[in-house]
Amino acid sequence: MAATIDDVKDKSFDYIICGGGTAGLTLGARLTEDPNTTVLVLEAGAANIGDMNILRPASYGSHFGKVEYSWNHETIKQVSTGNVTHSWQRGKGLGGSSAINFLCWIKPSAKEIDGNTIAEPLHGHILTRFIDFERLGNPGWNWNNYEKYIRRTERFTPPSEEVQRALNMNFDNWSLGTDGPLEIAYPSSIDEGELKVQQTLRNAGIPQAPRPMNGETAGTYFAPCTYDLKTHTRSYAATAFYLPNKDRPNFTVLVSAQVNRVIPSSDDDGESDFTAELVEFEYEGQVYTVHAKKEVILCAGALKTPQLLELSGIGNSTVLRKVGLPTKVDLPGVGRNVQEHVLVAVSFELKDDVKFETLDVLADPETLEKHLDLHSKGSGLFTTGIIGFSFATLSQISPKADEIIKAAEDKVMKNANNYPPGLLEQHKLLLDRLRNSAGCEFISFPGMCSRPNPPKQGKRYISFYVALNHPFTRGCIHAASKDPAVEPEMDPRYFAEEVDLLVWVEMVKFARSLRNISPLKEMTTEELNPGPGVRTDEEIAAWIKSVMTTTWHTAGSCSMLPQALGGVVDPELKVYGTDNLRVVDLSVVPLHFAAHTQSTAYAIAEQAADIIRGNFQPGEISAQL
Repeated sequence: MAATIDDVKDKSFDYIICGGGTAGLTLGARLTEDPNTTVLVLEAGAANIGDMNILRPASYGSHFGKVEYSWNHETIKQVSTGNVTHSWQRGKGLGGSSAINFLCWIKPSAKEIDGNTIAEPLHGHILTRFIDFERLGNPGWNWNNYEKYIRRTERFTPPSEEVQRALNMNFDNWSLGTDGPLEIAYPSSIDEGELKVQQTLRNAGIPQAPRPMNGETAGTYFAPCTYDLKTHTRSYAATAFYLPNKDRPNFTVLVSAQVNRVIPSSDDDGESDFTAELVEFEYEGQVYTVHAKKEVILCAGALKTPQLLELSGIGNSTVLRKVGLPTKVDLPGVGRNVQEHVLVAVSFELKDDVKFETLDVLADPETLEKHLDLHSKGSGLFTTGIIGFSFATLSQISPKADEIIKAAEDKVMKNANNYPPGLLEQHKLLLDRLRNSAGCEFISFPGMCSRPNPPKQGKRYISFYVALNHPFTRGCIHAASKDPAVEPEMDPRYFAEEVDLLVWVEMVKFARSLRNISPLKEMTTEELNPGPGVRTDEEIAAWIKSVMTTTWHTAGSCSMLPQALGGVVDPELKVYGTDNLRVVDLSVVPLHFAAHTQSTAYAIAEQAADIIRGNFQPGEISAQL
């Protein structure tokens, strides 16, 4: 790394970015396109540049529990799941979670960004208004701008015509960016068995998605990955935004630097807005400060950004007093409105004569070595990816949809006067999504990834992740101590809203039914998990609670909402009650969407860069529209 502590301590920079993850590196690279702007990025993890444990695709979950790659966060014990904690792993090091995720490139539905679409004329264009975010008080956060900014990140390479024909792919009406720094592609090895799995889902009633990369995501499709076809390695924030720009003299990145808090200017009298002046951080056991000439920007993610705000004296005064922190900005929304995607997996055993190479074979050490060698030559299982996705409405997968929606609606209306500020508005939108949005996600995985029954030796499996994407339940994340080294208290409050479990049970029942549908029916022998002992809805619910895991998509802990509705940041991502403190990460998402979050983290950072540079207008329309 070019930066040393002597390059940073007691120095001044225009912008100090706290967190060198997906959003932080993207934002830093964009801001330093202006050679007259100086930027410092402080990242608590190591650089990990060139590490094949990160770069090698199809290494799913191998980083979890390893302190050099992952923050091993845990929730508090959840009463609803047997009084156990749940692991909330996050990327540690340059690139953050983009360095250890499962490489999926999934975008939200335009309907979930724009809600109930309303076309309005604007300067000769038709602007699709951004209802779900914009109705909640955020002008300019609309689907048109989402597409504009994500295209700046994307460098999409379509598969060869031969592969497109073999897998029935058609990109004629797709539109992705092709000039950005992040490599987006389909992995070089795609088993024909994937096509049969997708056909099964279509036969089960989930049609082909029309334009899944352009907002029309409802249906079944093959999704690309953050995959570099030239090197058969992971493309992520460090390779896309750091390495190409690391020699810029105005771009300083210091790793192993844990941010403790933001310190306001010495003349802050407690009556005027909080003016961020210094960032305090720890490096090799010593505490240092660095000066911000313009702004401090928190990019620590949905789990850590609320803690940083609270350690800086910004948050709910009751929470701050509890841990002995002075209140400098009383902002009750900090750490609230936490929303998290969750999943379970259903697995079926493949027949011995089925020609479908799955990741199960890597359990054999000799086979693993063989495929590690094949990867170096651009083939084998480490050149595969998770590409099969299906998004369905509740009514498409369950005959109980109307009953579940009616019960949820009755409860929301009954409790309307008891919700905290802003939550009733969100729940009304969620009820509409239950009726009309494709929030039930099914992800095909070539291998066994389920619990609790172990795989049989020598057998291969096909699994379906069953992912709940529209949770009604809201959790919270708060500092547990004024000591920055103490992890914040993370409480997702799983199943505080019963509708979440009811929907999930129906989704599991649908996933289990796939084994009775061709061509999967002819490929499999039996269900491994949940297994034949799990039959009734009550048994399925108990199984879900015993094996569920997060999808690592936490959002909402510093929501972009009006302050009166529990908001923490305004539409320019500036923290209420501050002059020059912003948040740029997934914590600002006010209402979660049915998609994996990687692409949205990049899009938020790209739009934030224009906002900070003064190049953004809320009504701006993409030139391609």
